[in-house]
Amino acid sequence: MVSVGVIGSGAWGTTLAILLARKGIAATIWDHRPERALEMQHARENSVFLPGIHFPEAVRVTSDSAEAVQQKDMLLLVTPSQKLRENLRLLTPHLSRQTLLVNASKGIEINSLQRMTEVIAEEIPDAQQRIAALSGPNLSREVAEGKPTAAVVAAYNADVARAAQDIINFNTFRVYTSNDVIGVELGGALKNIIAIGAGFNDGLGYGENAKAAIITRGLAEISRLGVAAGANPLTFAGLAGMGDLVGTCASPLSRNQQLGRRLAGGEKLADILKSTHSVAEGVSTTRAALRMADRYNVEMPIARLLSQILFEGLDPRKAVLELMMRDPKGELEDL
Repeated sequence: MVSVGVIGSGAWGTTLAILLARKGIAATIWDHRPERALEMQHARENSVFLPGIHFPEAVRVTSDSAEAVQQKDMLLLVTPSQKLRENLRLLTPHLSRQTLLVNASKGIEINSLQRMTEVIAEEIPDAQQRIAALSGPNLSREVAEGKPTAAVVAAYNADVARAAQDIINFNTFRVYTSNDVIGVELGGALKNIIAIGAGFNDGLGYGENAKAAIITRGLAEISRLGVAAGANPLTFAGLAGMGDLVGTCASPLSRNQQLGRRLAGGEKLADILKSTHSVAEGVSTTRAALRMADRYNVEMPIARLLSQILFEGLDPRKAVLELMMRDPKGELEDL
């Protein structure tokens, strides 16, 4: 039987384990907290992140890093992006040189500005030829409920992408392959920034026209930075680009969209972050993306104003006015 370790017990990690188990694959979820791992193993449910979704028999939960990693055909890395490096250092001593490493986290490490696969390659140098990245319009609750969707897995090695595809692809989860690791990862990470903006739009009651404009111009920003970093521009028209962006901006199930909505309602960022178990990756990604934009001399007006709202107290209504009053330009300029 194929065996997969899922590193991270949040909504997405739990969902991927459930998906694999429904396919008949043994999936071991790792949570570093023994009490949480024991609770989920006994309850057969993740009551914090996916209440009401029962674990299939093939799902196991452990806090033992060796058990989570040893003799696994693949590891799905689904920890918060800022914690990935720390977790890898715990897990690497138990890792086989044949195990596929698939990143399913959507973020950028703030200190290094590295994508998650770059962090993995740096921490596990002998794994560079067996690393991949998974992304797409994949809201956890919908996937866990068995609603159909699609995703893309990218790797520099085509055999690695196909091997990961064979394991993850399922009748409710259609997986495509790509060789554009940079584009797939940046599309997945940067869309969370724009989703916060879409949440602001909904919270302020600006309507669907405005939200469509935010999504479209947001995609332009994502594409500019992605291409400057070496991505294939066509990737941003695909599942990891437009697909993930639309799904995240449109759905109330999105953590980042909800964060923007709550901020528009007058709540403070610190209070929102304290009140939720989930990590809204768009907050840290906003900081990282703007540092990348400065590195590559790329213009990102939506992300820059969102940063001022998040970290400097700018009124969202004033930010919208500033966007609307920017000098007119050609739609495809700088693309």
